[in-house]
Amino acid sequence: MKAKRVRLILGDQLNEKHSWFSETDEDTLYCLYETHSEATYCEHHIQKITGFFLAMRAFADRLRDLGHRVHYRTLDDTSADSLTSITECLQQTLEETGAESFEYQLPDEWRLDQKLRSFSEKAGGVSADTEHFMSARNDVEELFKGKKAYLMETFYREMRQRHGVLMDANGEPVTGQWNYDEDNRGSLPKEITFPEATIFERDATDIVEMIRSHDIPTMGRMADNRFTYPVTREECLEALEDFCANRLQHFGTYQDAMTEADPLLYHANLSFAMNTKMLSPREVIDAAVEAWKKDGETISFNQVEGFVRQIIGWREYMRGVYWAQMPEFETVNSLEHDRALPSWYWTGDTKMNCLSHAINQSLDRAYAHHIQRLMITGNFALIYGAHPDDVDAWYLGVYIDAIQWVEITNTRGMSQRADGGLIATKPYCSSANYINKMSDYCKNCHYQHTKRTGERSCPFNSLYWDFLDRHRERFQNNYRMGFMYKTWERKGSEKQAEILERAAWVKDHVEEL
Repeated sequence: MKAKRVRLILGDQLNEKHSWFSETDEDTLYCLYETHSEATYCEHHIQKITGFFLAMRAFADRLRDLGHRVHYRTLDDTSADSLTSITECLQQTLEETGAESFEYQLPDEWRLDQKLRSFSEKAGGVSADTEHFMSARNDVEELFKGKKAYLMETFYREMRQRHGVLMDANGEPVTGQWNYDEDNRGSLPKEITFPEATIFERDATDIVEMIRSHDIPTMGRMADNRFTYPVTREECLEALEDFCANRLQHFGTYQDAMTEADPLLYHANLSFAMNTKMLSPREVIDAAVEAWKKDGETISFNQVEGFVRQIIGWREYMRGVYWAQMPEFETVNSLEHDRALPSWYWTGDTKMNCLSHAINQSLDRAYAHHIQRLMITGNFALIYGAHPDDVDAWYLGVYIDAIQWVEITNTRGMSQRADGGLIATKPYCSSANYINKMSDYCKNCHYQHTKRTGERSCPFNSLYWDFLDRHRERFQNNYRMGFMYKTWERKGSEKQAEILERAAWVKDHVEEL
């Protein structure tokens, strides 16, 4: 196995449109490795590890079909040679091939970026851009240089203008309005049906058994070892087409709604395809915009604008925040929360229906949409006072699309506000009132969403007021929270004491909830 040049491909760099692959070259060897270190840097969902390995193997086959030379090592292979990390595998490959040069695409995770940069300096390697994102690593940092807080809307508008997305010939938004967020908070009507999404079912028993045989700790479940996410570019394009044809028409309106009736509602569920780079953000938003242009009567503008904002705004923005704030962002804990996450985050065994449903869906599917993550599991962790390290670890492990650059900024920043307000102007916390308004969870719950105290009162209610009370000095002058503090004061000291007593009981007996 001789080669003049070795090129490394990571498990989230499965972009066959990269310029690397524009020509074939017998002197170039492309390398992909399944390693123990990548399978264990956190406790991953079994579907997450399985999905990455399936997609990596499919990508290796695709490169071979395109005429490229590929060196692929499975977890069995690397474990047999005691090669626990990517750099150990890479070193062995360089020695075996006698390669004169080594190249790699820039990783999106800080830890791998540091490891490969250090290795490259010793091995004489050369880095290349992944050619995936629509913004550069340092764009957010440059845009907000000298500012104490960031504002996604500023970045979003700059990106729309830079890339000409939903803009007119004069450089203005096509409708004269930038943001339709006010139209994208609809609760579900009683009579509504959800289109069945295309799935890509395959038997993953061999990979699951391999993972188990190497004692890789995992979380979550996979019924009958059947894996249903797309793992090839062709499948990802089919999933994108399915979304644009069948769910984009209601995406924006109901993107914040939650229901027991359907896990996906009108969401795209393309984040695994995008975060592995099988699909690019540009082609995803282009497909959505084209669908709107072709069928503007069915797909109203707020639907496509809301989707574009998620991709060209929030996703790109979070990556920029990550590179502007790492590695310090990994340890910030401005609220000084220190409680351990309840054990039922790993089982779903709680009488709180919203949490039981969101967690069990996550464990069964390695998926929950953004409001389930933010306003159910994240909301409870915040008002309960969970340590952001625990919250980070759970979110990074449980979701198939979770890679640190996008997970930690959403979790430690937006959800847990451990960053001191860099990302969000207010904490994303609520009582049961919001959950009842935006979902059907409360009607089937053991607890009563209208009660703040008493044995059957919803824990979200007392914890919400307890959170506001214990962080009064931080938030009472926040212009977006003043009304809630006035509401708290109107309750009077006796009622406040009852609510805080109930919150104290809830925190002390959280495993019983």
